[in-house]
Amino acid sequence: MADLVSDSANPDIDQKKLIPKKLLKKPILIISFILINVIVIAITAFSEFGNSENAAALSEVKINWWMLIPAALCFIVAISAEIHKYVIMMREMSHDKAEFNRKHARKVAARTVLLGKYYDNITPAAIGGQPFQIYYMRKNSKLKGGVSTSIPIFGMISGQMGFIIIAVLCFLFGSLTINNAVLIGTACFGLIFYAFWPITVMIATFLPKATTELIGLFVKFLAKIHIVKNVKKTREKTEYEINEYAKCVRRILKTRGLFLKTLALSVVFNTLVAMIPFFVLTAFGGAVDFLPCFVTTVAVTSAVYFVPTPGNAGAAEGTFFVVFSALSSGYVFWAMLVWRFFSYYIYILMGPIIYFKMYLERKRDSKNKVIK
Repeated sequence: MADLVSDSANPDIDQKKLIPKKLLKKPILIISFILINVIVIAITAFSEFGNSENAAALSEVKINWWMLIPAALCFIVAISAEIHKYVIMMREMSHDKAEFNRKHARKVAARTVLLGKYYDNITPAAIGGQPFQIYYMRKNSKLKGGVSTSIPIFGMISGQMGFIIIAVLCFLFGSLTINNAVLIGTACFGLIFYAFWPITVMIATFLPKATTELIGLFVKFLAKIHIVKNVKKTREKTEYEINEYAKCVRRILKTRGLFLKTLALSVVFNTLVAMIPFFVLTAFGGAVDFLPCFVTTVAVTSAVYFVPTPGNAGAAEGTFFVVFSALSSGYVFWAMLVWRFFSYYIYILMGPIIYFKMYLERKRDSKNKVIK
């Protein structure tokens, strides 16, 4: 996260390396890129699920396919809400709203969101998504540099705040539905990491002096548990990065109603994503109630937040077994595979597809220029 923020302060540093420019020029390269992504998915899937000896044969698995429709709809509506959040920010922060092109903005927003999640899911600790989003928006959004930097940053902050709101409500009013004290404790610990940046940024926006003290205490805490080695350097770097975030928040807050709109859409996104496991479980014959399943999903999501692997691979599968244990052992493999498709693999698949579409667009534009 810290490295991600420093990139946002200077978005041209190393970020162009995230986007293979030659990829869009030669078909052989984009085909190779797609194959690499397929191999990554295959290796990851095998490492996560390949040792499941108890998995039932697919031909023997009885699936209520119609119950996967609401799971797919949750995903589609969730992504649409996230894209709409970026469109709203682009519109409200546009210098000239009269010339605002909604179609172009939606295209840029969709690619910013989907490719951002693609890089989040292939880089450790999700450090690749936001630098790419900043670079892509600066190049394609037709917005001023400061605005195109602020939008991805606040998009991330509002997304975290949306999840925090849901998690706090679940832990306060739904924790009794979970008979797992270890999971609740781990989830609360994960939520501290999840909440640190948004809360600190908001405090920095209004109470800069209090922020300095808060950062100092947090860094000392991390040093005591041996996560941070150089306290002084980490504190100075964190203070600088928090201030950069605070500048972006102040820019957003200047636009009336924009903060609440983005926060509401973030709550919608996180709520719908947390509902997907329930429909997957039901599709595979699991007898579960909605509320316990939803609360457990939120708790597990919070618990694996600080795991620094791409897409929380490894930890996510092991921890989410708590959710899918309602199924018979032979069905758990297939149910978790479907869930991972909606939460992880689909983003990796979308990356090369969007890049291929960008290649075709560049090729078409080049032909049009030649004709003219």
